[in-house]
Amino acid sequence: MEKEEAKRLFKKLKIRTLLDLALILPATYEDRRLSQELIPSKEHVLQVKVISTRNSGGKLYATLYMTAFNQQIDAIFFKATAYHLKTFAVGANLVVSGRVTTFKGNLQLTQPKSISQYGVVIPKYRVKVIKESQMRALIQKYLNKNLLLKEGLTDKEADTLLKLHFPDRYNFEISKEGLSDEITQILKFIESFNHIKKLKSKKEFYPAISRLDNDPGDFISSLPFELTSDQWRAISDIRKDLLQTDRAAKRVIIGDVGSGKTIVILASAVMAKGKGAVLMAPTSILCKQIYEEALKFLPKDMKIALVMQGSMEGDYRNADFVIGTHALLYLDDLPKASLVMVDEQHRFGTNQRAMLEAMVSKGEKRPHYLQFSATPIPRTQAMMESEMIDVSLIEHTPFEKLIHTEVIGKKDFKRLLAHIESELKQNHQILIVYPLVESSEEIPYQSIDEARGFWEKRYDGVYVTHGKDKNKEKVLQEFRDKGKILLATTVIEVGISLPQLTTIVIVGAERLGLATLHQLRGRVGRNGLESRCFLYTNKPDSKRLAQFAKTTNGFDIAKLDLKYRASGDILDGTIQSGQKFKWLDLAEDEHIIEEAKRRIRYIESN
Repeated sequence: MEKEEAKRLFKKLKIRTLLDLALILPATYEDRRLSQELIPSKEHVLQVKVISTRNSGGKLYATLYMTAFNQQIDAIFFKATAYHLKTFAVGANLVVSGRVTTFKGNLQLTQPKSISQYGVVIPKYRVKVIKESQMRALIQKYLNKNLLLKEGLTDKEADTLLKLHFPDRYNFEISKEGLSDEITQILKFIESFNHIKKLKSKKEFYPAISRLDNDPGDFISSLPFELTSDQWRAISDIRKDLLQTDRAAKRVIIGDVGSGKTIVILASAVMAKGKGAVLMAPTSILCKQIYEEALKFLPKDMKIALVMQGSMEGDYRNADFVIGTHALLYLDDLPKASLVMVDEQHRFGTNQRAMLEAMVSKGEKRPHYLQFSATPIPRTQAMMESEMIDVSLIEHTPFEKLIHTEVIGKKDFKRLLAHIESELKQNHQILIVYPLVESSEEIPYQSIDEARGFWEKRYDGVYVTHGKDKNKEKVLQEFRDKGKILLATTVIEVGISLPQLTTIVIVGAERLGLATLHQLRGRVGRNGLESRCFLYTNKPDSKRLAQFAKTTNGFDIAKLDLKYRASGDILDGTIQSGQKFKWLDLAEDEHIIEEAKRRIRYIESN
């Protein structure tokens, strides 16, 4: 096979490494070894001689003598062609494959095929984008032990892959029960090892604009509360990053809802004091909340500015810390900054994040770059992703959230109303999340439009908003200040802090992913108030919802989520959305990922 042809095929298969190729394992194997015994209703490969033939009504009947078994077998061809008449001529010696059955007490072969290649086991790859013969040619040309060892595999790992691709060469018997546990574990390791190596190859380094060496110690000491150990660890990780000059930091800080990421953002801004820090957040409400926290807690000599569409506070041209929405991207004179932060980073497109970074860069030098996300991921995924981008996890919240979660249905509606009325009497707020704004025949739940009349007739202070509502931020702020019940879609998932919110009802909960349900539930109990989350569903026996109701830890839920769906990207496009590992289980195989990382570190250090 020519090199250019191979490159073209690799591109079609989306292959970047030798292990990518090696991990495309045969889907099945065609056993063309001569059969050692006759078992009715099984496929056989037989050495035969044609004894006699008979044509009748377009069918061909043949009597064959099986050399190895010293007995005859009948063969039938339902649509005999010239090829069959010529191939199965009397006296011909052939090797045939076909299913052996019994008919009227006699052994029979139905529509057997004459084969020239026999005595071998042929792997069948069944890849859709290239031909079977092309796939086999790539395997034959590029897969050998020396190259696999050069990739960093052990003898045993390389031999395992080669056995699966070349069973004849290695006298490897393919079990009808599937692969053994030992082989499966080896494949999991190789898949993990290959993926981590690819992530490492994507890691890019740029010189930093500046070393940021302000000590955040005095700022932290001035806070009227103690930081959690996870907050301390994240701040410590960032401090080490920002002290570097040879390369600009690139770190993602993943914290559960209410885990105190804002204080980590403010501590980072303190470290950059005098050299410029910019934070971009997805909504005006979120920006205002962070701005208010900054005014409240940051040192009084720090200049802070807020930039939003049609609204500004402070002088962003001379500020130590600029907080803004994507309106920042439309400023002609945003000053150079040594630190860029993006909150709820997955809410921005890659281009928007890159634009902000480019706006404040100086030539080849880049700002230190911190991303913050409130979408927890499984620890196993974080372990992998940290090979491309540094990761800090904030797993524990500053206070224990008292949120009781319950799966309910139609029969529980009266009880739900009684609970809502009890909460309203205590001046607590209620959030009801509907699956859609307008009615739909496809979704068996009320929409906001259908439900609002019931709530507005029954209660005062009912507010309504949704994703297409241009005034949603104003509605949310009004509700926070004086509302009682808010009807919304999942637009409420991220952002506004509603301190008096103690009850959330999620209608059609089974339709949402566990990560989204967790984000929604995170809207309640923000100030330590005992709260409730009701998962309203027409499928109250859902195991998934029942398991979700048992834990409020976002990282445990992320792990649980993996059991019900493919893992998706949340770290800046690193893993393709919906990426499925064929062997590796991200929910369970932490020890294998750790072992793969250790192997890679050992290879790099030698």
